[in-house]
Amino acid sequence: MQPRTTSTSFLRRPKGMALLALISLVSIGLLWKFAFSKDENEVVYTTEAVTRGDIENLVTATGTLQPQDYVDVGAQVSGQLKKLHVEVGSEVKEGDLLAEIDATVYAAKVDATRAQLQNQKAQLLDREAQLALAQINFKREKNLFAEDATTSESLETADASLKSAQAQLKALQAQIQQTESTLRVESANLNYAKIYAPMDGTVVSITSRQGQTLNTNQMAPTIMRVADLSTMTVQTQVSEADIGKLRKEMAVYFTTLGSQGRRWYSKLDRIQPTPEILNNVVLYNALFDVPNENRLLMTQMSTQVFFVESQAKDVLLVPMSALSFAPPRGPRPQGGFASGENSPRQQSPNEKPAAEKTGAAPEQTKPEFAGARPEGAPADDAPKGEWKGRRDRAEGQGTMGNRPRPALVKVMNADGDIEERKVLVGVTNRVQAQIIEGLKEGEKVVSGSSRPNQPKVVGGMGMGGGMGMGRR
Repeated sequence: MQPRTTSTSFLRRPKGMALLALISLVSIGLLWKFAFSKDENEVVYTTEAVTRGDIENLVTATGTLQPQDYVDVGAQVSGQLKKLHVEVGSEVKEGDLLAEIDATVYAAKVDATRAQLQNQKAQLLDREAQLALAQINFKREKNLFAEDATTSESLETADASLKSAQAQLKALQAQIQQTESTLRVESANLNYAKIYAPMDGTVVSITSRQGQTLNTNQMAPTIMRVADLSTMTVQTQVSEADIGKLRKEMAVYFTTLGSQGRRWYSKLDRIQPTPEILNNVVLYNALFDVPNENRLLMTQMSTQVFFVESQAKDVLLVPMSALSFAPPRGPRPQGGFASGENSPRQQSPNEKPAAEKTGAAPEQTKPEFAGARPEGAPADDAPKGEWKGRRDRAEGQGTMGNRPRPALVKVMNADGDIEERKVLVGVTNRVQAQIIEGLKEGEKVVSGSSRPNQPKVVGGMGMGGGMGMGRR
């Protein structure tokens, strides 16, 4: 009789234990897959809350600081720079002595010309005496000729002597006038040897050193620059792509490298019509002034300038990626939309039209917010005064320099469902957009979507691209 075998003997065999372990692993894997794995077709949405804050649409550029008023003080006469009475940073008043040029030569010329003038004035006295004598002789000869006591030749000689004395006197008087003019020039050159401040201001630079010889025959040498630093001018270089966005009196502010975030505010004053071309880049100079009472702004400081094209204060804000703008009205141009126009929102393959989902009749092609169109466009499909009402609401929310426009946004409700909603957009920039109507603070808008094991899809294309999001 053979002994009975039990199940435990089978378990002790190596092959049986391996098979049991394999079955256990397969069972655990199947349970994990059905319990924890996600559907590959499930869409994961990225949401952003509607917040309240300030928004600005800016044109940025770089610039440099220059004094509004300055004078390059130069020398009008040649000579050695004998003495400098100021240094860089000195505050001066109009008429203060700034520098002196060696005036030895100019003083000698003044003395020589003055002596020559005195000599000529002495000669004038002699000529005046000779003229008086000639007048007496002529009078006497005239009386004698009347009494037939002298000849006509004597009378003619006396007349010629009188006229010669008069001519010599006039010639000497002209020489005296010329010498006086020369004396004024020499005296002026002597005065130019002392250089005075032409205006109230600060000495911002000195280009000549004490003891240096200045030669005005070749060029007018500059000794120093005196500038009024109480008002500074910001010279901003704006590219030709952005210059059309600027307008006179628009708000502008700037920062400097060392200002630690401090802003200086002003208004655009003027745009110079002649551009500068640097490395084939066309740049226009936009200038504006800013007060500088505390002297924190200095010459040649670099600035980061922000021209405020439009702005809004304390308004509802959403990311630009959450918005989808409707295509322009009218027939679609061949070859797609024109440059700068917004592409229509791309519909997901699984997304049904709104009319089909709700069972309603198909709606005629008609854009929403028909009243929110540029001024002058036909408004036969919009209620009378709708544009004005929307514009007034935009102005009531602090919007400046921007025309409202309609858009679409996807909102996630409390149950996690996605609904599409029409909104009115005000000020926009590359990051955020102002919502005039259609949303409330705290609501969640969809800014992007993704699927498992696939790259994340951003919800919008910035300034007017389609949302490009799938449906749950």
